[in-house]
Amino acid sequence: MSHPQPPTPEQHLASAKRGLGLPVIVAICGSTRFMDQMTEADLRETAAGRIVVRPGCDMKEPHALWGDPAEAADLKERLDALHRAKIRLADEVLIVGHYIGDSTRSEIDYARAQGKPVRYTHPAVDPYGGGADAAP
Repeated sequence: MSHPQPPTPEQHLASAKRGLGLPVIVAICGSTRFMDQMTEADLRETAAGRIVVRPGCDMKEPHALWGDPAEAADLKERLDALHRAKIRLADEVLIVGHYIGDSTRSEIDYARAQGKPVRYTHPAVDPYGGGADAAP
């Protein structure tokens, strides 16, 4: 006799979001050199009725929280883990900017591995060549 598989945590989350009637959640990803463009994308996505999660720290800008190199390295690891959690929470991912470095590529790969649709503000930078789903 075959037993049905219990729902995965991801399936539980998707069901809970549907049950709550939540709008689409978008995770904004990209190099923090594009923080201004991320702010604009956040505005546009929010105006379109979507919930937005995005990087909250720009470690390229000086700040006391990451002034010490050892603390900065630890914080960077924690922020990367936090951003992966934002990607897992999201229904889709929006890549902002006209450049994709190693960190952004790893975010794209992670999102794809999670089965998340990925859109681009600049579809030409899609490392997988599909970038037809440009952001509004």
